[in-house]
Amino acid sequence: MTATDPRGVVETVWRIESARIVAGLARIVRDVGLAEELAQDTLVIALEQWPESGVPDHPGSWLMATAKHRAIDMLRRQGRYQQKLEEIGRATPDRQDPDLAAQADDYVGDDLLRLIFTTCHPVLSTESRVALTLRLLGGLTTEEIARAYLVPEPTVGQRITRAKRTLTDKKVAIELPPPSEVAERLASVLEVIYLIFNEGYSATTGDEWMRPALCEEALRLGRILALLASQEPEVHGLVALMEIQASRIPARTGPDGAPVLLPDQDRRRWDRLLIRRGLAALARTEGTIGPYALQAAIAACHARATRPEDTDWERIAAFYEVLAYVSPSPVVDLNRAVAVGNAYGPARGLEIVDGLVLSSYPLAPAVRGDLLAKLGRIAEARTEFERASAMSRNARERSLFEARAAALDDR
Repeated sequence: MTATDPRGVVETVWRIESARIVAGLARIVRDVGLAEELAQDTLVIALEQWPESGVPDHPGSWLMATAKHRAIDMLRRQGRYQQKLEEIGRATPDRQDPDLAAQADDYVGDDLLRLIFTTCHPVLSTESRVALTLRLLGGLTTEEIARAYLVPEPTVGQRITRAKRTLTDKKVAIELPPPSEVAERLASVLEVIYLIFNEGYSATTGDEWMRPALCEEALRLGRILALLASQEPEVHGLVALMEIQASRIPARTGPDGAPVLLPDQDRRRWDRLLIRRGLAALARTEGTIGPYALQAAIAACHARATRPEDTDWERIAAFYEVLAYVSPSPVVDLNRAVAVGNAYGPARGLEIVDGLVLSSYPLAPAVRGDLLAKLGRIAEARTEFERASAMSRNARERSLFEARAAALDDR
């Protein structure tokens, strides 16, 4: 994208602003599906107008204002404007001014959190909650969600369509749940927030390895959630995990944007404030063994090691052993293989990897390639990195795997 590429600007701004726009519209029209339709209409208007009239000075505000006006115009045409004003006024008695326009511009309010709890409503299946929330709040495409979950793209599309229809049919209110229902709906909310963070931390597609704006958004949502559900240890576990992982973002890419793997990172560039925040959040999980608290404890082990050789891999492997019991998944086992390989030798790690089925996950052959290289099985390792490159949909990640394969040619 260049500064003179209005379509590229639209797409970039849309990535950043779409969640807030949908959340603001959902508050106005009280219908998630309709809110997304209106938001998409706004995107089309921007794609038509900006190449002709130029990119506005404040493109995000332009998109929100245009979306808001379309929603209000629609309600007025339907004769429901006054009714909606009264509904919002009753729902937010602390507000003195029930002005829809002002409320739709509420960038720092809890519209996003309200929408997360709505899209994670118990009337939806877990898969549908995650897919819909990622689509509306993470700004991810159906393809990106499919890759994040390792399922076919049409399946994700069907889940999103069914989810919106169900919310409408069941007349689910777009509101924060009462305190008595927070815990019930928390697990899928946490899962969704962490998936958003992960998509920002290691983008599945595109030209950049990271999308830090998504990490920041997930962190913001997590911190708000920690205030709302401060008695829930796993909320603090997730926040701790994201804070500590986010601390590495400045060191995860080189000057040219190329990925820098954990052992090669300049740890002086890790954000110490975020690490301190993460460790403080982790302290609030003491005595629990939830999956996020465990992953945060693993991240803390890395954060406390000032040099790669200081890493307590045996402790990390032990944490992964518990995590694989508490929250079993092939991806957890793959990470356990890395820890075991570092703690007890690559052959032990390879045994774990060879027992896994992760046919479309590029990190699986990459990890296998790394373990094979450490065992001196160079030709096999090269093949694995080439497989990883072929699987990856991210340009930076592909280049990384190609470089790892090429480096083996010199050995």
